[in-house]
Amino acid sequence: MDYIKRTLERKFLRMSSFFKAVLVTGARQVGKTTMLKHLAAEQNRTYVSMDNAMARMLAKSDPVLFFQTYKPPIIIDEIQKATELLEQIKIMCDESEERGLFWLTGSQQFKMMNNVRETLAGRIGILELYSLSKNETEGIEFPNELDFSIPCLLERQTLVKRNDIVDVFEHIWRGGMPDVLVADGEQRQEYFNSYIETYLMRDVSEEGGITDTVRFRKFLGACAALVAEQVNYKTLAEAAEISQPTAKEWLRLLQGLGIIYLLPPFSNNELKRLAKTPKLYFCDTGLCACLSMWLTRDTLMNGAASGHYFENYVVIELLKNYAYAPSRAALTYYRDSNLKEIDVFVEENGVIHPLEIKKSANPDRREIKKYELLDKAGLKRGSGGIVCMCEETMPVDERNCFIPCNLI
Repeated sequence: MDYIKRTLERKFLRMSSFFKAVLVTGARQVGKTTMLKHLAAEQNRTYVSMDNAMARMLAKSDPVLFFQTYKPPIIIDEIQKATELLEQIKIMCDESEERGLFWLTGSQQFKMMNNVRETLAGRIGILELYSLSKNETEGIEFPNELDFSIPCLLERQTLVKRNDIVDVFEHIWRGGMPDVLVADGEQRQEYFNSYIETYLMRDVSEEGGITDTVRFRKFLGACAALVAEQVNYKTLAEAAEISQPTAKEWLRLLQGLGIIYLLPPFSNNELKRLAKTPKLYFCDTGLCACLSMWLTRDTLMNGAASGHYFENYVVIELLKNYAYAPSRAALTYYRDSNLKEIDVFVEENGVIHPLEIKKSANPDRREIKKYELLDKAGLKRGSGGIVCMCEETMPVDERNCFIPCNLI
């Protein structure tokens, strides 16, 4: 299979020219190593993986000897399995003026991340890679930053094919794991089954000490059933026959392994009585569809959960967009005690872009009336609209438009 260019490459190379070490975190099999090896193709860079038992033993027992054996500049894969190296990396960063000496990959477990931040503060840039976005699979790179304004969206529109629901649901059902792109239905099913058995189960037992694989599988299934809804620990705990504190811990672990994403609720001192619970999304919709036994694209597209999956897809595409873009933004959702809900707030530089997400190609334009609550609360509101299946950008009023989901 040909290499697929990743949107994160631009940001990664910039960070590598600035920091002495760069860590790329993300779930297993999303293409972290492939990207780094591709970027290192022109360089003379050592590669070593901590999945290799011999290299791992050496790293743990004698970090100095390890770096005499594997000399920088270097790619170290799965660094979370040998955090003993961090202290030595710090020493070597301080002895050299060279940038980009250490390229590291790892999953974002909390223990490891705290360790990295403490040990390598000021010396390391940390980036996250997700599975392939729809635009990456189609080889589309947008030249402008997303600000939801009409000019920005119209410029993007010239680069993409017409928005098409079958196309979108093919991506949602298949997911963005590089290995699944060319798989047929049967191969895809087996890929995700073995992904859960080999990677996920192994990682949760190593990182979280979870040995009850039967209950953990039930827990995964319960998470998939709650996709795009507020997290309900009681439901999750009952489904997996575990306690609520255990459910909380397991969810945190899945978040650390890059499997799920929790969208935090918007909070603001002016607005009382806001929801406190995050909403649950899967970082890869293909894994989610597999866990819920949606065996074909069409059953998913026409099924009862299709709206939830569409929302999950849009939220994660937004997440990827801002993780790879030059400027970051905070993503939250809004829900108050009157059950008024706005699917996503994109907040940057103190301006909030409110977005509703609808699977329809012709959603109700009255949805945007809700956005007025921002004005009442004295919050700065930027361009927003309804992200949907419409074919082209259409203004609704001076600040909002119908946004085709393939422009994110």
